[in-house]
Amino acid sequence: MNAVTATDESYGYSLERGWRTLAIAGGVVGLIGLLAVAFPLVTGLSVTIGLGMLLILGGIVHGAHAFTARGWSGSLWQVALGVVSVLAGVILLVNPVVGLVTLTALAIAYLLVDAVAELWMAMRMDDQPGRASVAVSGLLSLVLAGLLWFGFPADAAWAIGVLVGVGLLATGLSMVVVAITGRNAAQTASTAAEPRST
Repeated sequence: MNAVTATDESYGYSLERGWRTLAIAGGVVGLIGLLAVAFPLVTGLSVTIGLGMLLILGGIVHGAHAFTARGWSGSLWQVALGVVSVLAGVILLVNPVVGLVTLTALAIAYLLVDAVAELWMAMRMDDQPGRASVAVSGLLSLVLAGLLWFGFPADAAWAIGVLVGVGLLATGLSMVVVAITGRNAAQTASTAAEPRST
């Protein structure tokens, strides 16, 4: 039984053994996030260009599906979706600054919806644990949406890049925290497993 467990652990991933790679990956992701925050316009334009390419690719897939399913009643919708997707992608590639403004407006709308949802949830939670953190998160989203709205459209040059960068930085930091926690748990377990000298 012990031999089977040891074999299974040797082939599976264990945070206790793999914490270093997770910490390195988290550090790299966090560094990319810092670079994105340091160069928000480049980051925002890169996101816009990448989105444009994805829209064009999606439009081509819609068109190919419509061509292969010519007898299907929904093929006309597939063609329409393909054309709209390709046109939107081309517009983003030709003028990525317009795409940045649009993405910033969408980010403001998302933050507003997130703020309303979290504040509503916090009001319904009564005295449950975590109510304050949900309310604070909703208030932060509301404040951020307001700041972006009052600076719109001038803040389009940096808003998307900063938001992407902060998201990457938070992800990288959380990966590092999980890795360190896994290492500490492994050290605690190995210390507890050591036989005590009498």
